[in-house]
Amino acid sequence: MTKLVGRILTWVLIVGWLSFALGPYVWMFLTSVKPKSEIYSLPFHYFPKHWTFASYHALFTSTPFIQYVFHSLIVAAFTALCTLLLAIPAGFSFSRHRFRGKGIALAMLISSQFFPSILLILGIFPLMKEFGLINHLTGLIVIYTAFVTPFTIWLIKGFFDGIPREIDEAAMIDGCNQFQVIRHVLLPLLSSGIVAASAYIVIFSWNEFLFALTFASNSNVMTIPVGLDNFIGNFNINWGILTAGGVVSAIPILIFFLVVQRRLISGLTTGAVKS
Repeated sequence: MTKLVGRILTWVLIVGWLSFALGPYVWMFLTSVKPKSEIYSLPFHYFPKHWTFASYHALFTSTPFIQYVFHSLIVAAFTALCTLLLAIPAGFSFSRHRFRGKGIALAMLISSQFFPSILLILGIFPLMKEFGLINHLTGLIVIYTAFVTPFTIWLIKGFFDGIPREIDEAAMIDGCNQFQVIRHVLLPLLSSGIVAASAYIVIFSWNEFLFALTFASNSNVMTIPVGLDNFIGNFNINWGILTAGGVVSAIPILIFFLVVQRRLISGLTTGAVKS
């Protein structure tokens, strides 16, 4: 009897948590497939009486949403690439080498994440304007790379710490230099950790709004968050197109997680060994 009650409580908690986590997405999808008349109808109906995909058709035919998706894909991909190229060597150095001020440098990497983004914009904007990076995807990639690199270095260092140093020493005895040790020996072992770090980078780049609104507000370089914000007018909100855009924008991230889920879980577990 005790086990049965425990199982029931466990399932109640699981269903409650799933409802809390997935509820907004289900609500967004149901709203996106309602006719406009049902969205504003009273009394309110949770489920659509007449299912329609008119909002999705309008999203792709009457708005530049596909262009927003393309911009977000470019920014996320290049941000992940640039960040990993910087974070992997830095993480290796912090993990394998001893030098004066190492603890202070690590503390500064983490503390750099404590500042509100709005304060950083005040100092970054003049620099971006001086170098002509306003309303350019390159500028957005630079900003995102600078913002996510410190925490990514800290993550990668934790993954390197989980790999025994004896592997490095054995490879160097066989004639490898440090670059070859990283490339041929450690990176294959670090693949799950790299996937976990990439997930953090991609999610941040895909969902970030404030920097994108400030530095890429032109319609030619808008990313998805800023593009969806344009569907909200001063006196009217097009809920059908807005929710349809939200559903479509979640699909690439969902596909990404389905592809990397095994390595992501393994990477998160590996990174928990040491910090």
